[in-house]
Amino acid sequence: MPDLPTPAVAVALPGTGSDAHFARRAFESACTAAGIACVAVDPDPLRVIESYHAALDAAARSGPILIAGISLGAAVAVDWAARHPEATYGVVAALPAWTGADTTGCPAALSAAATAAQLRADGLDAMIERMRASSPAWLADALTRSWRSQWPDLPAALEEAAAYAWPEPGLLAAITAPVHIVGAVDDPVHPIAVAERWTALIPDARLHRITLDELGADPAILGARGIAGLLPRVASR
Repeated sequence: MPDLPTPAVAVALPGTGSDAHFARRAFESACTAAGIACVAVDPDPLRVIESYHAALDAAARSGPILIAGISLGAAVAVDWAARHPEATYGVVAALPAWTGADTTGCPAALSAAATAAQLRADGLDAMIERMRASSPAWLADALTRSWRSQWPDLPAALEEAAAYAWPEPGLLAAITAPVHIVGAVDDPVHPIAVAERWTALIPDARLHRITLDELGADPAILGARGIAGLLPRVASR
């Protein structure tokens, strides 16, 4: 596939329980600065992964795409890129949470499963109140909005995410597109060690380190670090 100056479009995939609004805040400004349209995907809570795949398949009909994903979205992004090398311009994988199908010790999967169970037991309002009491204001505001928009199907979305098999090392090693990984050094749910492992496994990968305070101050740091560095590198290969 010949190199192109820009991808046909960028597709932004949010993380577990999140929404297109946050994905847009994370990636759209960097895409706009590069002259690329950004399509932020709102997950269907009854078919999260399938809805992400459908959005990627549809976007790729116009040419090679840039995929920008957060957490679960990052996992779907690299999986799709490995299986569609001819349609992938590049990937930004922000806050990867795990490597491999066995998620027994995955903090993100455990959190999603526990949250789903509490939502089914106590309802949305009680769970939002509990979440807001223990989360930074920026995250609490983002999740309050996205959780309400996905209710009453939110528990199903969280259970699907909890059961998702994260990319195996062999799949990561098979990715041919350039991948920029953004990891938070102080995020216990998305350990920086996972971002470092993905960087070591993916042949053409670069790691950008941020803090949760930086992410909370401006989610656009994910696009600024990932997309801004990726585009010139791809175009000049």
